[in-house]
Amino acid sequence: MDPTGGYAGREFVAEFYDHIPLHRERQDVAFYVEAAQRSGGAVLELGCGTGRILLPIARAGIEITGLDLSESMLAVCRQKLSQESAGVQARCRLAYGDMREFDLGRRFQLVTTPFRSFQHLITIEEQASCLRRIHDHLEDGCALILEMFNPSLEFLVQQTLGVEWGDDPEFVLPDGRRVLRRNRIAARDLYQQVQNVELIYYLTHPDGRTQRLVHAFPMRYLFRFEAEHLLARCGFKIEDIYADFDKSPYGSKYPGELIFVARKT
Repeated sequence: MDPTGGYAGREFVAEFYDHIPLHRERQDVAFYVEAAQRSGGAVLELGCGTGRILLPIARAGIEITGLDLSESMLAVCRQKLSQESAGVQARCRLAYGDMREFDLGRRFQLVTTPFRSFQHLITIEEQASCLRRIHDHLEDGCALILEMFNPSLEFLVQQTLGVEWGDDPEFVLPDGRRVLRRNRIAARDLYQQVQNVELIYYLTHPDGRTQRLVHAFPMRYLFRFEAEHLLARCGFKIEDIYADFDKSPYGSKYPGELIFVARKT
């Protein structure tokens, strides 16, 4: 199984990432910037990708380290970072590594897993290994923000396997290629709580030529109390659970997000 979440050998994912309307419009950046400022110290972001959240945190004056297992995503992040001010560049460190097993040789005041990066970990052993590494990298009493989607039971029981869906608008790349993205669940294991996800990109080149590219990866969903027990087993005490980035309490929106703020005990 590809440990990179399907990013290895698919450089087009990193190329397209920052142009996708869903990513540009996602209302999570301010939430993470505020949390970083409130932490009062250095931040570690696991699955930093192209720096969509990492760079705004650095611009806000916070030291931040980004870890990712995709060289292509890190390459885009490095290129974007090179265009930032000297101060922002000085506050950022990028590291290639696996969130299941990493050792950065220091501790942080906040660790985050934005945009569901934790859900690329498929087994309980992988999840627990990641949380223990996070625990080791946190200063005593400091917090982890663990972000996942809240599973929709209605969606899970729908007979939609193999059906493409989505209403993302078309976007245009700098070279003129037009891209339409759709989604598909290729397989679903209800016992292991794993879905094989496909993000499908339909490209139209300026000369009219068309192309279909697929980013395929497994993703595991966790339910609230399952995640609570996992966090407790790995040395965390839950402080807050949010349904959205506006800090709506869990249960106020369905399905909403599943965002834990948990402190190292």
